[in-house]
Amino acid sequence: MGAYVTVAKTSDIAVGSFKAVEVNGKRLLICHTEEGFFAVDDTCTHDDGPLADGWLEGVAIECPRHGARFDVRTGKVLCLPAAVDIHSYPTQVEGDTIKVQLTR
Repeated sequence: MGAYVTVAKTSDIAVGSFKAVEVNGKRLLICHTEEGFFAVDDTCTHDDGPLADGWLEGVAIECPRHGARFDVRTGKVLCLPAAVDIHSYPTQVEGDTIKVQLTR
């Protein structure tokens, strides 16, 4: 397992919102839900559009282009037109620091 990398402060992301970050060349979304913080790729698998232009509702991120939705906890597709999951990454909070593990 790889090391965790600091990506944001908890105070930077209100519940129900997300923040786009770039870490080691990867574009990620750090999502803050009622269940906690989650990290997923910032690219829709349907048409490679940025999910950061979409919106977060509960634990689902929706792509603004064609309405594909993904579960930010797991990366699983929740509705078409996407058929391929996005990657999710292990996330941990230490104090006010959000960290993500990029390697699997």
